[in-house]
Amino acid sequence: MSRIGKAPIKISSDLNVTIADQIITVKGKLGELSYTLMPGMSLQMEDGVLNVLRADDSKDQRAVHGLTRALIQNMVTGVTEGYKKTLHIFGTGYSSEKIGPWLRLTLGYSHDIMLRIPEGLKVESEAVPRSKGGRSDFTSIITVEGIDKQMVGQFAAEIRFCRPPENYKGKGIRYHDEYVAIKAGKAGA
Repeated sequence: MSRIGKAPIKISSDLNVTIADQIITVKGKLGELSYTLMPGMSLQMEDGVLNVLRADDSKDQRAVHGLTRALIQNMVTGVTEGYKKTLHIFGTGYSSEKIGPWLRLTLGYSHDIMLRIPEGLKVESEAVPRSKGGRSDFTSIITVEGIDKQMVGQFAAEIRFCRPPENYKGKGIRYHDEYVAIKAGKAGA
């Protein structure tokens, strides 16, 4: 048995879970998510506990058993607590701004980058002062929030891809807990 797949999913009383025709729908205080089960997967609900069962021990069934359980657990967490990713923009002149359904990134290119914010996500952008070496500088902080874990992570990755952090000055976009090792530049003669 898959260690992840056989773990039960606890369903709280404030959640509404419906299972019909291989489709599970989870409705909570933050919203509603649904997922279509893969062939061979089935669900068993007893006393507020949801178990994911597989049809047999074939390689394909074992491969998707843990995946199915993890996706359903992510749905339950998403509609109760939600997901959040925070990104920091480092670099002189680098900034971000939310304009309606768009996120504008100024990252040192000859043009601004406009990213359309997907439906269902809440994106905030703010400039925060920070001091570095006696001079005051601003860093932008972008917060991406939503109930769908995949969508939050995907949009945060798209933002970071616009200017990944570089290793010499540390400029670029990075996650709030990401560590960037700064390399020494060329040595003077």
